[in-house]
Amino acid sequence: MTQDIATDNLELYVWEGTSDIAARAERCLAGYDITVVRADMGIAFPPPRDKLSTAIALVSVSVMGDARFTGYDWLASEGVPVIWVSAEDRDRDARYFPPAYSHTLSPSFSGAELRKLVFKLAGVAQAARAQPRRAPKPLVAVSPVMRELLAEAQMFADCRTSVLIHGQTGVGKERVARLLHEHASWASGPFVAVNCGAVPEGLFEAHFFGHAKGAFTGAVGAHKGYFEQASGGTLFLDEIGDLPLYQQVKLLRVLEQNVITRLGSTAEVPVDFRLVAATNRDLRKRVASGDFRADLYYRLAVIELYVPSLQERGPEDKAAIFKALLERELPEPASDLPDWLIERVKGTEFPGNVRELSNVVERVAIVRRQLGAWDRPRIERVFDRLADCAKVFGAAVSPAAVIAPLGEAEQAERSRVLAALEANGWRRQDTAAYLGISRKVLWEKMRKLQLGGAQAEAVEAPGNETPPEYPISRD
Repeated sequence: MTQDIATDNLELYVWEGTSDIAARAERCLAGYDITVVRADMGIAFPPPRDKLSTAIALVSVSVMGDARFTGYDWLASEGVPVIWVSAEDRDRDARYFPPAYSHTLSPSFSGAELRKLVFKLAGVAQAARAQPRRAPKPLVAVSPVMRELLAEAQMFADCRTSVLIHGQTGVGKERVARLLHEHASWASGPFVAVNCGAVPEGLFEAHFFGHAKGAFTGAVGAHKGYFEQASGGTLFLDEIGDLPLYQQVKLLRVLEQNVITRLGSTAEVPVDFRLVAATNRDLRKRVASGDFRADLYYRLAVIELYVPSLQERGPEDKAAIFKALLERELPEPASDLPDWLIERVKGTEFPGNVRELSNVVERVAIVRRQLGAWDRPRIERVFDRLADCAKVFGAAVSPAAVIAPLGEAEQAERSRVLAALEANGWRRQDTAAYLGISRKVLWEKMRKLQLGGAQAEAVEAPGNETPPEYPISRD
């Protein structure tokens, strides 16, 4: 592998601590297609890394005792080779992956020494990326409701129209999103998955739009955000209902114009991706409550897919998924799977859906591997513990128990807002103007003061729309 190939589209993440290695690294690597990213002084961590690029970490040991250094899990999960800048050899630090390719540079390293290691590890990282990955968990469809969903997903796969996927937590919404991508004509393009609920407050722009070189302290190089990373493929936004309103506006603008502008830049960058969003919330109700923009909802929900819960799919799907997942966990096919185990799976409720069933499979597989047999008492205890947890987590809580009583001042405020709502026919926009506050502030008050419900949702007026009830097939 030549140097040109090894360093193509390479990212070097630098944690320099009290040392001064980021600027030195940039000078040493000038002229190569390498982006230097200051990972310990930027405005976002973990950085929104481009999954299609190769990454290497350059870490000064001076950051290890610093609270800012939170990179252990990120480096391990991303499989990033590490170059330590240290006076002592750190080749065998097992906390980093892959440990066999963790190397050490002297604090007084030369440009030639840094380039030599970077070129070597770039080849190692690219070779690791080229290795076949473990196949995704099987998407089992035995029940009619699941077969219908898969047929519908395949029918809509090869079109650029946005898709909104509904379903409970753990049903496999991302797996359906990947199925849409895999059956599209752009399947060779990137699939970028983002959990909207995990985007740090105030860092939406940095993660989604990226930044230009020098956009903020530590922005040694330019960086692509999620929109650019997904261009030519699919952008999957999980938990879309958790996006705050101000972020929803920016997302809508990108969807309408298909261009983005990085932080610190004025140049518009065209983007072209298929958007697939998922949620376990009722977005229509969130639109009615003012927590989700109606125009964004209509833009997302051009095609709507509903992923049924494991209970809705029925016992046959439970058994089929259990067998398929177990095959992945055991070194050889489980041809002697006992009938009592299958019947126990069929009769068990899994509130956490496929995700919870997958956890049960792992525990059962451990028993099988360790003992070489289907130890019924031990395996039964796995299901008994699951049932006990379901009783605890599913304990009913009365609405009165979760609504805190209002104090005297809040009662007075509630009476004032209630009178204003009634005087304006429960029209939110008119009531907000009457009170001299914004519509958003009004809704925050209504939630806090336990106002709303049927009266508010029943009113349809300009600026106060309730979205139509588009049916979602659940049969």
